[in-house]
Amino acid sequence: MAKELPILPSPVQQDDATEAEPHQYSRVFCQKENSPPIRLLLEFLTSRGQTPITPPNMDDTMLDEWAWVQVTLGYDRNRKPVQVFCVRDRGTYQDVFDKEKAQFLDILSAHDDVEAELVRAYVERARFVLTTRFAQNDMTDEGYDFNGWILEFYQDQCNGIVQIDSQGFYSPKGDLIIDLSVKVE
Repeated sequence: MAKELPILPSPVQQDDATEAEPHQYSRVFCQKENSPPIRLLLEFLTSRGQTPITPPNMDDTMLDEWAWVQVTLGYDRNRKPVQVFCVRDRGTYQDVFDKEKAQFLDILSAHDDVEAELVRAYVERARFVLTTRFAQNDMTDEGYDFNGWILEFYQDQCNGIVQIDSQGFYSPKGDLIIDLSVKVE
């Protein structure tokens, strides 16, 4: 698990293609104090019929660390992996957490219905934000499912609410409750 953390949409990493590649971001605003160790996520994914691929140099003791920051998980050896980031309301990346939270509270301020109020409460009470990022041009249906299982794990285990860029916020049942695919004037 590296200590580098480009959470907000950013240029492609050096080892990627030379041209900028579009990435899809999704988040879970989690109210639980601590994120579960990576080992629990891997066990969950395996129980859902997934075969997560971890980096070959990953230290086994890091799988039980609750204060992890970043991990790369593959779903297919022939595809680019999903990057998973975790920023908290305390610690090294608190500024990134605060920026993400403020950005989405600002977006939600344009909505004034009951659903927006509930989502705003989730975002305000969030203790950490779990973010996934993947290359859109290299993702398969299996990859989207894999990413969805990651989001579901954190939503269920950490009392979270899911947000997907260019889509919106989703209820625990998977229904789009705040559509962010169009700009609110």
